[in-house]
Amino acid sequence: MTDGNAIDADGDGDAAATDDGQLPRGVVDEVERLTRLKRAAVDDNEIEAYEDRRDELLDKHDFTFRIRDDDGDDVLVCHPAEWHEDGVIRTDRIENIDRGIEIPLEGTDDPDDWEAVDERNRELVAAVRDAHGDVHGDNAAMLADFAGNHYAKPIESLTSEELTEFRDEYVVRNAWPSAKQRELLAESIELVFETAGEPFPEVER
Repeated sequence: MTDGNAIDADGDGDAAATDDGQLPRGVVDEVERLTRLKRAAVDDNEIEAYEDRRDELLDKHDFTFRIRDDDGDDVLVCHPAEWHEDGVIRTDRIENIDRGIEIPLEGTDDPDDWEAVDERNRELVAAVRDAHGDVHGDNAAMLADFAGNHYAKPIESLTSEELTEFRDEYVVRNAWPSAKQRELLAESIELVFETAGEPFPEVER
């Protein structure tokens, strides 16, 4: 991963915008994490702190957000602020629809469970990186972001359908892998499961 696609060393999410005006992947992940923590929090001050932090991150990149109800399932939607006028999206202002980010807010609402899952996934990422190098490690990190943030589940519990979603939708819309990462992505996914000691669910090519 390039530094431009990650939260900076201080964790303040000041990563530069991508060349095509999309949110850096690290910022997307942090906005999603804060949204999940806010939804699970019960203390008003804690809720406000998560909301303020999320707003600050999006404001720095001139993005806005809303929560959309899809048949009872909430979806976090982030759009460039320039698409909006008085809270309404103006379709005539949309030049590149891929700049919009949609994230299903599925999985556990318990932040302790989420953090435990994420810690487990990061340990697996580290093991893949140690055994197979940085390119596979970076791909494993993308998969950890997807598994934790979208489904709040261990990587090795992902189904073939979810892995297909990761490869064909998440990587395309929410991540900016290098050419080498894209070339080795399928192999990386298999190595993650091999490192975890779990059978690999077949994914459509």
